[in-house]
Amino acid sequence: MAVVAEKSLYERLGGYDVLCAATDDLLTRLQADPQLKGYWKGASNDNRRKARQLIVDFMVESAGGPAYYSGRDMKRSHAGMGIGEGDWALFMRHAAATLDHFEVPAREREEVLGFFTSLKGDVIEQP
Repeated sequence: MAVVAEKSLYERLGGYDVLCAATDDLLTRLQADPQLKGYWKGASNDNRRKARQLIVDFMVESAGGPAYYSGRDMKRSHAGMGIGEGDWALFMRHAAATLDHFEVPAREREEVLGFFTSLKGDVIEQP
């Protein structure tokens, strides 16, 4: 009897193009939010493009897809930004709205939000 391997989260979400579209949607939401948009203040278009690609690579690799994330770890990437609990809560609301926009099924939605939650300690700065 053959054992059928379960599809990766990457495959279940729809692959590279879907993760790119979801990243673009989430970044648009974050950069338009009055409380969060300041985190991108002063970033050139080129810097924003590079950051977007790093996010895509991070998400694809983390979901089991064929990308290699070459950026810094989350703690180092967010150190000194002053991200607090309120900012994190807004990020999570926007992330959930993006998943809803793409009609991500409940199982995958919970996996993605759970993954984001696992990064919280490295992203927010403790007072």
